Amino acid sequence: MQMLSLIEAFPKQLAEAIDIARSSTLHDLKFTPQHVVISGLGGSGIGGSIVAEYVAHEGKIPVHVCKEYHLPAWVNEQSLVILSSYSGDTEETLSTFHQAVERKAQVICISSGGTISKLAQEHGFDLIQIPGGNPPRACLGYSLVQLLGIFERYRWIENALQSVENARQHMVEKAASYQREAESIAKAIAFSTPVIYTCAGYEGIAIRFRQQLNENSKMLCWHHVIPEMNHNELVGWADKNPKIAALFFRNDDDFYRSAKRMDICLTIISSKAGKFLEVNSEGNNRLERMLYWIHLGDWISWYASVERSVDAMEINVINRLKAELSNLQ
Repeated sequence: MQMLSLIEAFPKQLAEAIDIARSSTLHDLKFTPQHVVISGLGGSGIGGSIVAEYVAHEGKIPVHVCKEYHLPAWVNEQSLVILSSYSGDTEETLSTFHQAVERKAQVICISSGGTISKLAQEHGFDLIQIPGGNPPRACLGYSLVQLLGIFERYRWIENALQSVENARQHMVEKAASYQREAESIAKAIAFSTPVIYTCAGYEGIAIRFRQQLNENSKMLCWHHVIPEMNHNELVGWADKNPKIAALFFRNDDDFYRSAKRMDICLTIISSKAGKFLEVNSEGNNRLERMLYWIHLGDWISWYASVERSVDAMEINVINRLKAELSNLQ
């Protein structure tokens, strides 16, 4: 399936993911964990970043995201470790799986198959099986919704799956609007270096968009978050940068002082960047707005790939990296 078809099918994917989350059997935890660690990388890991940020504002338990070979030293039998690997064979996630077992943490796995699924079954861990066969970055809906389902199942957040359904309906109803806005933005930034700015609370969305531009559009870009960027990166805008396109992602629930900071930054940067765009989210709550950004960003990355005449599916350089790493013991 081509990337265009996968992006078009995202609302359908969300519907399937909700069904999976609601029908999955998760056993009662032996005890309430002190914290949750979500281990995953790339397309499997970004859902963890987004959910951790969402739970920090809406939930009742600390969440840490692990995107490397080693779990934090403090992970122990009081931890819940959620391992998210779309393929089931992500080597960094497999490393953390074994560490979670050694430290006697409670474990839940999300995967389409592979080694992670086999190990989960061997150890008697809960396993949420999701459909496989596509690029992990195009299957964020499956893993993200399962994470939300886990947190809702244990009552650390409320009404998350309903918010996903509301966002999904919005995507269906406003499909043409998403595409028009995305195409307009893509044409503006396709041959620039995009810089993505958002307020704290939505950094995971900025990272997701950056990653989609990297993989689908074959573009380098970066992101930063307000207010932190006001204490460092803002000074870097001393000179005019005609090749940079600055994108300001804005939300109705941005903290009022952060929103004012963004107003000021936009004024400063608009005289320095080659292009600047201010883009507002849609949705009735934080999660709906997050899903709006995900879908809009995916569409932008697709239209940018068209403008640049590149294959959105191609990831040859990642395959080369994996091939060379496979020779290491």
